[in-house]
Amino acid sequence: MIPTLVAPRLDVRGLSTSFATDAGRIQSVADVSFTIAPGETLALVGESGSGKSVTSLSLMGLHAKTSQARMDGEAWFVRRDGVRVNLLALPEAGLRALRGNEMAMIFQEPMTSLNPVITVGDQIAESVRLHLKLDRRAALAHALRMLELVEIPAAARRVHEYPHQLSGGMRQRVMIALAMSCNPTLLIADEPTTALDVTIQAQILALMGRLQKETGMSLLFITHNLGVVAQYADAVAVMYAGRIVEAAPVHALFAQPKHPYTRGLLACLPGVARQRARATGSAPGQRPRLEAIAGQVSGPFSQPPGCAFAPRCPLSDADCDAQMPSLVAHGEHRMVRCIKVRDEVNNEVPA
Repeated sequence: MIPTLVAPRLDVRGLSTSFATDAGRIQSVADVSFTIAPGETLALVGESGSGKSVTSLSLMGLHAKTSQARMDGEAWFVRRDGVRVNLLALPEAGLRALRGNEMAMIFQEPMTSLNPVITVGDQIAESVRLHLKLDRRAALAHALRMLELVEIPAAARRVHEYPHQLSGGMRQRVMIALAMSCNPTLLIADEPTTALDVTIQAQILALMGRLQKETGMSLLFITHNLGVVAQYADAVAVMYAGRIVEAAPVHALFAQPKHPYTRGLLACLPGVARQRARATGSAPGQRPRLEAIAGQVSGPFSQPPGCAFAPRCPLSDADCDAQMPSLVAHGEHRMVRCIKVRDEVNNEVPA
């Protein structure tokens, strides 16, 4: 966990999530811990299959009943009235009272998240009527104000339209309006700009940043786009194979990544490739070569012994296969899960 100077809005401790399959239970998320302070943005990053979305759905209690999800650990959330509740221990009725009200989520693909046979205005109004106890006319007027807030053009007309009548960017704005309609204190955004072009992506991210400043909400931002992370996040937690392998303030992590996986992710960035090309004296006009992390993320039934990243890690040896390393402090505000980094700290000689 990254220490914060104020009481966290969300304090996740040892979250583990497993699912039932015909071949037995599989562990998708294991021992995940982090905190998010009021008004803070924490980016959860990693390759596809690393457990980012499972983590968010576990916090929201949105796993399908048929998956027989089992969640262990704690996730302490501070409500508006100051009461701390453990999201993982709340009954379904308690979660329903919080979802869409004090905590909300923007899903990765709005076309599959919005109801295709209900107008976007009625979908927003439904949440408002449930949580704010407004009548239908007042709720629809509130929905219109939310569409105007997220800068949808011709909002008075769009409020009566269906999702298929809107562009991808406008559908994502509707999802943001829906999530923000009850002024949540915690917003989880799961890859909110993946399917959008770069221009619309920048507009959506700027909009989310403005709304966060105006409302003071906390934001859990799930993404694999490290460029977005560098620009918008306050802190970063890097996930691999269901576990957090490094967590640090954003500037510290980009300036000096410690875990080999974090270093590999940053080495894949085009900007880093250009810097490396200049440092090595590549020929003028020669296109810099992007680095790639060798191999693939191991499947849930083929986890290696010890460190999950060891088969792909250039620093691994026999010690890495002995046991799963713990997430340990590296300095005041950084946590790293790597025995090589641990040995580096233990071997430091005081000046």
